Amino acid sequence: MNRGPIVREGFIYIFAALVLAFICYFGFGIYGVILPLVLAAYFCYFFRNPNRTIPMDESLIVSPADGTVQDVVELEDDEFLHEPCTKIIIFLSVFNVHVNRSPIAGEIKCQKYVCGHFKPAYKDEVGFENERHLLGIENSKLRVTVTQIAGILARRIVSWVTLDDTLTKGQVYGLIKFGSCTELVVPRNVEVLVKKGDKVRGGETVMGRIIE
Repeated sequence: MNRGPIVREGFIYIFAALVLAFICYFGFGIYGVILPLVLAAYFCYFFRNPNRTIPMDESLIVSPADGTVQDVVELEDDEFLHEPCTKIIIFLSVFNVHVNRSPIAGEIKCQKYVCGHFKPAYKDEVGFENERHLLGIENSKLRVTVTQIAGILARRIVSWVTLDDTLTKGQVYGLIKFGSCTELVVPRNVEVLVKKGDKVRGGETVMGRIIE
């Protein structure tokens, strides 16, 4: 499990940029290293894994990603929940943290990976056509679906968990490389506390509350 300030998937990009800087120094002098070093700094920034303060109240569902709420949609069914539910779509720009976190504590009861196209992550149809990785997470009080969706720049979804793994709330479980989108689906007994346009932080922002 990735617990460092930079996830391991970023090391190859950072190393490649530093090697390029070394080569450029001998080819073009000191000014030749500027762009490669800027790239190395950006990759450190992009693959960052910041510490977050996770609300421990079991009735609260936290955001699975950093980004902007693109839409909140009512659904009549979901492939894991199988009941009326609400889908919250989060768009991640290339400047957002791109690690994903579990919105609740629970066990992974469903896992599905689908290959697909790479349309821009803000397009309405990306959840159906783009590469995506779905997890169905369940505990004694709640079942939710969280889906990582690749964007036009993202060519690989990374997951560090598998079926029957137990996650704590806010636990880092995966990564989407570069532009992307994350969807959270909750049942109707969850009061959704965010709206379109809200900025959210993975593991910290409360997305909803279980209605007793």
